Amino acid sequence: MVRAHPSWLEGEDRLRLLGRARNFIDGIVNSSPARVALLVFFVVVLIFTALLSLPFATRSGQSAPLHDALFTAVSAVCVVGLTVVSTADYWSFFGQLIILIGIFVGGLGTLTLASLLALVVSKRLGVRGKLIAQSALNNATRLGEVGTLLRIVITTSVAVEVVLALALIPRFMIFGEPFWLAVWHGVFYSISAFNNAGFTPHSDGLVPYGTDLWILVPLMVGVFVGSLGFPVILILVQYRHHVRKWSLHTKLTINVSLILLFAGMVLWGLMEWSNSETIGGLSASDKIINALFASVMTRSGGFNLVDQAQMEPTTMLLTDALMFAGGGSASTAGGIKVTTIAVMFLAILAEARGDSDVSVYGRKIPQGAMRVAISVIFTGATIVLVGTGLILWISGEELSRVLFEVISAFATCGLSTNLSAELPPEGKYVLSALMFAGRLGTITVASALALRQRGTLYHYPGERPIIG
Repeated sequence: MVRAHPSWLEGEDRLRLLGRARNFIDGIVNSSPARVALLVFFVVVLIFTALLSLPFATRSGQSAPLHDALFTAVSAVCVVGLTVVSTADYWSFFGQLIILIGIFVGGLGTLTLASLLALVVSKRLGVRGKLIAQSALNNATRLGEVGTLLRIVITTSVAVEVVLALALIPRFMIFGEPFWLAVWHGVFYSISAFNNAGFTPHSDGLVPYGTDLWILVPLMVGVFVGSLGFPVILILVQYRHHVRKWSLHTKLTINVSLILLFAGMVLWGLMEWSNSETIGGLSASDKIINALFASVMTRSGGFNLVDQAQMEPTTMLLTDALMFAGGGSASTAGGIKVTTIAVMFLAILAEARGDSDVSVYGRKIPQGAMRVAISVIFTGATIVLVGTGLILWISGEELSRVLFEVISAFATCGLSTNLSAELPPEGKYVLSALMFAGRLGTITVASALALRQRGTLYHYPGERPIIG
């Protein structure tokens, strides 16, 4: 005779299974957070690709081709801004709303992902590594549980976006747009700017507002603040102008960002000053405004006021360098990040001086940070090299144009010479992979390398090879 299984035992079995499942998931997340991040972003991209493939996502009522839907979804979720079709003319309101949600989710996901990975790193490293990571995150462990950290990230990003939208909406209304259309455009531009996405809801982009500071200044501020990164924003909110209390990461990020901003503005302005195809016909003040705007956007913003294909070859090369540099770590900006550049420059400077330690602002930079910086630069350069070779093989276009598009995709910048729209489907798939790798590649590589630090019980005899 079979006895009935008591209900309380069934409840225990369910709790036991749930506990095992939770422990299994926690084990995967803790052992390989970078792999989980890649998987989550990949699933999100597939969801938005499916949504953009719906017939009512386009103005024509026909389903978008898979390569166009995938490219747009990756560009939105990875906050890039490259497009193969006109955002305003090709996609319906539903399609544009999906793109905007993708930008918001992708940008927020990047901030959250980078912050959480840094938090995981701070827990897995030793005391010294934990203190370094804590200083970069403004003592992340003091923030409490992960939920508290997430609330701060979300609140900060939404607050900045609301302020930007409130600044832009009145100007669009003055231009004669109906109230709700002005609200839509203000919200769209604010989210796109803070997340460094570069998508525009106007068919002619920002060209009609090329000298309008009421539009350009909020966009520049939004892009620049978004490119600093959550750890820096949190430090600035807490300590404001008290520079002595800033973390080393904050000082390096702000200083290098300002150096690149002003150097880029001066060089871009000088190179394009007499170019009649871009800013040659403008007044001196308008040329300076365009140069400043271009310098801000080339490091990840993606908005443009001039035709990128009409720029001087030297300007395109400068833009390539600024895009590859990117913005701050744990930010919505792409590239190899300004702190990576700072660490490598300081290492070169220390080597030139003969110093045994690499130090700045009274702090020593550990050897591990320099190894991670070298790895990030080498990985980024390798991805750009491979991507450039593939696009050259597929398209047969000239090197300067292909290199510009590939770096823009990898650095999640979004500036374009319109090559993306001209590529065949296989070229668009390659650029989609580059955008995905650029969005998550540097974050996950840096975090994975930091998590793999281990102590050794012995050391081999030292021998220095000939270098150079």
